[in-house]
Amino acid sequence: MTTPLGSLDVRERAGRRVTVSRQTRETDIAVTLDLDGSGGSSISTGIGFYDHLLTSFAFHGLFDIVVDARGDLEVDEHHTVEDVALVLGGAFAEALGDRAGIRRFGDAAVPMDEAMATAVVDVGGRPYAVIDLPFRAERVGSLPLQLVDHALESFARTAGATLHLSGSGRNDHHLAEAAYKSLARAMRVACELDPRRSGSASTKGG
Repeated sequence: MTTPLGSLDVRERAGRRVTVSRQTRETDIAVTLDLDGSGGSSISTGIGFYDHLLTSFAFHGLFDIVVDARGDLEVDEHHTVEDVALVLGGAFAEALGDRAGIRRFGDAAVPMDEAMATAVVDVGGRPYAVIDLPFRAERVGSLPLQLVDHALESFARTAGATLHLSGSGRNDHHLAEAAYKSLARAMRVACELDPRRSGSASTKGG
């Protein structure tokens, strides 16, 4: 399946496991994704808290994910965070293929102490994102929190997913982590193969 990320290079494909990459003047990123994994990951973006969020995403989604990213962090974190999200979303689109036989929809609510986040997803190929995460500070570690929303929107765009994700909490670390955990669990359900469905989960067919 062609993703909205035109410069994505598919290096390897085996069932629902893909390796994709993208190189620009700002970043050089390779992502390996197995939708039917066990939650293992190796994440290296150069941004510690972003690595933490993506590791949590892999673990709770039971996706096997390897991210090797090099970006112009001497400028700021924006290009690296955005492009990792774009390539990861593109990897999901490629791994899902024609999206036949999947459950398509998923939702999950995850608490983390005083914080809670709820994610509802449709991976049927319609990219849209509505994000409401009321962070209080500017950063957690070296990750600017305004980039959390942007990363989630970028992921939804190239994954071909509709994402509604909202949350509340007093601790920004907890809120961001709950958001990625809820997204992981919702995506896990949506991407699962449905043994009762042989074709597309759409009345439009195809």
